Parts: sequence; C-alpha cells; structure tokens
Amino acid sequence: MTTTPSDSGPDSGPDSGSLAPLHSELLSRPGAVEGQGADAGVAAHYGDPVREQRMLEQGLAVVDLSHRGLVRITGPDRISWLHSLTSQHLLDLPPRTSRESLILSPKGHIEHALHIVDDGEATWLGVEPGSAPAVVEWLDRMRFLLRVEVENVTAQHATLGEPIGAESLPGEPPAWVDPWPGPVGDTASYSDADPHPGVGTAWREVFVPRAELAQRVGDRPLAGTWAAEAARVAAWRPRLGAETDHRTIAHELDWLRTAVHLHKGCYRGQETIARVHNLGRPPRRLVFLHLDGSGHVLPPAGTALTVDGREVGRLTTVARHHEEGPIALGVIKRNTAPDAVLDAAFDGGHVAAAQTLITRR
Repeated sequence: MTTTPSDSGPDSGPDSGSLAPLHSELLSRPGAVEGQGADAGVAAHYGDPVREQRMLEQGLAVVDLSHRGLVRITGPDRISWLHSLTSQHLLDLPPRTSRESLILSPKGHIEHALHIVDDGEATWLGVEPGSAPAVVEWLDRMRFLLRVEVENVTAQHATLGEPIGAESLPGEPPAWVDPWPGPVGDTASYSDADPHPGVGTAWREVFVPRAELAQRVGDRPLAGTWAAEAARVAAWRPRLGAETDHRTIAHELDWLRTAVHLHKGCYRGQETIARVHNLGRPPRRLVFLHLDGSGHVLPPAGTALTVDGREVGRLTTVARHHEEGPIALGVIKRNTAPDAVLDAAFDGGHVAAAQTLITRR
C-alpha cells in the first residue's frame, strides 16, 4: 500500500485548467486500480504492486503519469527569463539537457517544483497534477515586455515515467531526466549519507502527444504509481504536495542538492535560501522511516508522529517496498532526538517508526 499525497492543497487534484480527460485511457488495461488523492486518474497498480516494483527496478516497466501537468514556453527570452524567476541556474541551458528548479514565495517557501527541459524550440515544464493552471497564471504575470509565450499543454501532451537515465535524442519527444540526488552545480547537501541511497537510480519523464499515449507504451509492461512512489521513498526523494506544506523551505528536505544554485543572483525567495544556509538551521528535517510491519494496515500520509505522546511531525509518504518492507518519509521538528523511535497512531491502530536522518545540518 502506498499513501499518495493529500489532495487538499492548492497544487493537488485534477487539472481543472486543461481539457485533459479525468481518467487515463490506460486505466482500461487488465488489473488496473485507480490511484487516490493527487494520483487519481492513473493506475496505482495493475494487480501486482510487488512484481511491478521489480520490473521497474530492472528497467522493464513504464509508469503512466498522464495526470501530471505540462507547461510549454516559447520565445527567444524564455531561458533567461526562467533563470531570473526560479532557484536554479538556467543560462545557456543546452537543448535536451534537464534541470530541476523551484518557484518560491517571497519568504522562501516552496510553491512549485519544475521539471525543465528545452528542445531547442520551446522549454517544457513538468509540474504536479493540477498545478499547471497556477504555474501558467503566475508566469504570465511575470512576463512584462519580454518575448515569451506560456501555454498549458496538459490537454495535448501526457507524461510517461521510465527507469532510464538518458536524455532524449533529436527527433524524439522531449524527456526530463531526474538529476536526483546530484549534487547539481553550485549548491549544498544537507545529508552526509555516503553513498546516498538515490545514487544509481535512473528515472526520466517523457512528454508525448496525449493521443499517442497507448502507442508509446506499446507492449512494455506497466507499473503503477505505488511502485514509482516506493522507489522515490527509498531514494529519499521529496515531492511537492507530499513532503511540502505552506511553510516548507528547501533546506528541510535536502532539496538544494538538485534544485537550487547558491550564487546565481536574485530571484524571489533567494534571501531565505542564503540566510538559512549561511546563518541558521532549518526548523524541521526530513527523515526516512522503517515502519513496524507486523500489522496488516499502515498509517496514511498526514498521520501525526509522536514521541512519548508529544507530536513532533507527520508522515508524508507511506509505501510498501518489495525489499525493505513498509517504509515512509516524514517531516519532524529539528530538536527531535535522532535515536528516538517515533509512534504513528491512526484509526487502525499505531505503528512504531525507526528514523534515519536525512537532513542533518
């Protein structure tokens, strides 16, 4: 069982700003069970989540991510413009070279995560389900007199996830290769794990015409979002809307390593990035958790994490991994003892959670 991110936030739910179908056509495949929350509209699994994880790990399966949003930007100023607005260094970005960047609030809180790749004619932004309209609206307000055009193309294009680490070639659909765990460029790591569990994990998101979705899958086996989320949790990879809330800063989730350039100049939220990195410590930290798997039910995302009855944080994503068993990510208060066993109480009972520190600074 994987608990998907809550659909109660502003960046969750169906993409009401597009004409994309609510349900993927691939949900008609045998055994498909639809996901919930932010991952509604595509399959959580196709009848055997453990087998799907193994096939994904072996590089054989493909994941339907057609519920994710897509934004396309054209115009000669597009790359320098995005560079000035977001957290990553994008100047002189070569075609078919992937980057990850964040849109921050004026106070430095994470608002959007952008999966960026330019195909030489346009820049593509992969975004969380339901967030494309908000991203387009904000970018449109920032255009001023620059030569850029921003379009929500979620209705026309869909996303497929593949366990491949290669950029797409000319003539192929644009693909965003996940840089996690990096580090990418002039940045910092808030974890001292060596090796990092995300090293060697290959993942990319291919942006294909929606009408060709089934054709692009072909006869490759399908894995659901449960399998993809289990791999993400095992790699300590944060996700917008799951590990984040309205006050999350990148340092708490070790997200600087792939999405933030520390010396690129001014952008909205840059002061918080610099101040916390140079002078302070983030108030919360991300932890990887092994859950007590003796029961049949796991706590859902959002469940409070406590120590001796005192709430110290919450579960953010819960998964069953084919090798590690029940695992999770959580965000907790920084002053929580690193060796404390956390307790997650929910309607079905409670489970103990043994923590592994991710962000240590």
